[in-house]
Amino acid sequence: MDIRAALLKEHSKGQTMKIVDHIGSDPERFRDLMDCFLGDSYRLSQRAAWAVTYCAEKDGDLIKPYLKRLIEQLERHDAHPAIRRNVARTLQFIEIPVRYRGRVFDACYRLVEDIRQPVAVRVFAMTVAAQIAANEKVLLDELRLVASRHQDRMSAGFKSRFRRLFGPI
Repeated sequence: MDIRAALLKEHSKGQTMKIVDHIGSDPERFRDLMDCFLGDSYRLSQRAAWAVTYCAEKDGDLIKPYLKRLIEQLERHDAHPAIRRNVARTLQFIEIPVRYRGRVFDACYRLVEDIRQPVAVRVFAMTVAAQIAANEKVLLDELRLVASRHQDRMSAGFKSRFRRLFGPI
């Protein structure tokens, strides 16, 4: 299967799952998908993101060689919100290696704190940061504080995830 052509052919859950099934646990096929996701075409990147997330959820080892590049996308101020959203969504499903945890936590913390970010970006970033901080009470308390700072602007989805991660608001 030509992954690029398959992504451009159709954007549907069915097509995404065909691509995910084709990739399986094959690092070479996954590399082709990541080339699409991290490439210059917004449309192709957006379509590849869905499959990247499913692949990472099924086999987190596939994503590990790309972590540094994904983190760089998360840290970029000029990256499209869809890229940050999909990177954060993907990072929810993997164990972040110790050497990247500080960078990922900082990037996610900044995204949670920035109320100009779309809700989905903030929700996924909050989840990733909370997973990293799970055994660090001080970090978790700080994240809870910054996430609860703008209660009057919280969407229902943000409130729901907040309660799941931290308890009552």
